[in-house]
Amino acid sequence: MPLFWKPYKSDVTTFIEQLKAKRPTLEQEQQAGRALLWDKTIDREAQAEYRAARVAQQPYVYQTSGH
Repeated sequence: MPLFWKPYKSDVTTFIEQLKAKRPTLEQEQQAGRALLWDKTIDREAQAEYRAARVAQQPYVYQTSGH
């Protein structure tokens, strides 16, 4: 190893570290936002009903069914 060697740190990593230092609650805010939008319980019965009620699409969408 060279005498003046130090590990490489990308600009993005430096930015994220500075952002986390300025806002220590950032990770909790991110987790709360994820829980709000993504972490939902799935109603399996409703999903099964949606799949059963689905109507198959015609091969050519603009063709009427009478022709």
